[in-house]
Amino acid sequence: MSVEAKVLDKLSAMAFPSPSLLNLDHEGGWIVLSKIDGEPLHDQLKSESPDIGSLRSLGQIIRRLHSIGISHGDLTTHNVLYSQDGSLHLIDFGLSRQTPELEHLGLDLQILNECLTATHSKLEGAMGMVIESYIGADKTYKGIPKSSDVIERFHKIASRVRYHG
Repeated sequence: MSVEAKVLDKLSAMAFPSPSLLNLDHEGGWIVLSKIDGEPLHDQLKSESPDIGSLRSLGQIIRRLHSIGISHGDLTTHNVLYSQDGSLHLIDFGLSRQTPELEHLGLDLQILNECLTATHSKLEGAMGMVIESYIGADKTYKGIPKSSDVIERFHKIASRVRYHG
């Protein structure tokens, strides 16, 4: 809970599209976050008229998160809120890491890939759209791996999963 609170504070300071931390009680074990209106991206992509462009926005947001030095840890379409105006917000940072290793950044993409493959299999090329926009949103900061390195690690992780799966 304390890691999630620190991550949310950092994201809030960077005006990142995520909930803001409003209150925290370590002893009581509770946290209060700002409300974000919207539906899970999962539901939107399963609708009769899915907003495929949201996958490009998702790639950009993930790269921005990684550029800040944070990995999400549970990056599924259930942990992305889709607002009526088409904007996206990431939620549920309970498994996130600050200053993640390259492996953690690649794992974020692999978890999303597994989600898109299993749950949104009718959306052809979905992960390709995410990756394309992830690379297009590249920003390099000291100590943060380049997008090409993260994508390379993602492919290595995906090949390991396929080999063992």
